[in-house]
Amino acid sequence: MSLTIRNTYGTPHNVSESNPTHVTGCDRYRLPLVGVIAPGNPGYEDMVGWLQDNGHDTRPEGYGLIFLESEEFSATYFGSIEQIAQYKRENVDGTATFDASQGVMYAQWPHGKGWDDFIPRVFWNIAAHGAIADGVGLVTAFEHPVTPGAEVIVYEFEGTWLPEKPPVKMITFHCTACHQDTFHDGGKVHENNSPHDRRWAARQARQHIVSAARHGVNRDGDSECRPSDPAMLQVVNAVARKNLGLAHNPLPDDDAAYCATKGPCSIIRELRAGVRPPVYRA
Repeated sequence: MSLTIRNTYGTPHNVSESNPTHVTGCDRYRLPLVGVIAPGNPGYEDMVGWLQDNGHDTRPEGYGLIFLESEEFSATYFGSIEQIAQYKRENVDGTATFDASQGVMYAQWPHGKGWDDFIPRVFWNIAAHGAIADGVGLVTAFEHPVTPGAEVIVYEFEGTWLPEKPPVKMITFHCTACHQDTFHDGGKVHENNSPHDRRWAARQARQHIVSAARHGVNRDGDSECRPSDPAMLQVVNAVARKNLGLAHNPLPDDDAAYCATKGPCSIIRELRAGVRPPVYRA
């Protein structure tokens, strides 16, 4: 099945011809980190080990590095220390470019021994660039293939795994067609530490879209896009009215209304308004 996933927010990306969930790159990147590694740096041998494995360890004096990222992809450039020093001098106004043909480009940012201590935590939304806060904001959004006007939205937020735990930076997606809360769906909320985590959340959003395109939006079929049965909320409301003597429902009577007031849609609404939402599940 051929499916084009359409962006409604963020940078369009290139994908595999056979798999629209597999992003292979895009035309525009941020360059959030520029650095240098050289012999004598902690972990240097481990950091260049995989360059050696691929026959690309050709600079005994060390490497200048540029880390690139988009909403759904990342890459690392290895060039000469002199080239990176020149780039930094010319980039004081943020307009410099670099010639990637002078070095080697690898998909994604490296990780492992040495790298994990060298690369700081980097968010997509950065307060210094006008975001609400570091790691709080929208990342990207896609048009829903079945429900008109609905989106599948990837967003950074602050939340807690348990009420008594301190808040951490998180990343996930939300579908405004089915309003599933990914906190109840294991493996779809991630701690937000690097482009890898954002790439994984966006990939899961794309998988959700493909499933909806193939199977529709339903509660009982094979689709991942599954609205909850509103009967559950209605039962909770009926029990609360009876046991507490209430004349009104303590909760909204359907998932869309509940999500808009207490769920992910309430977070996304505030993110779009430029307001920092409260910590989720705190």
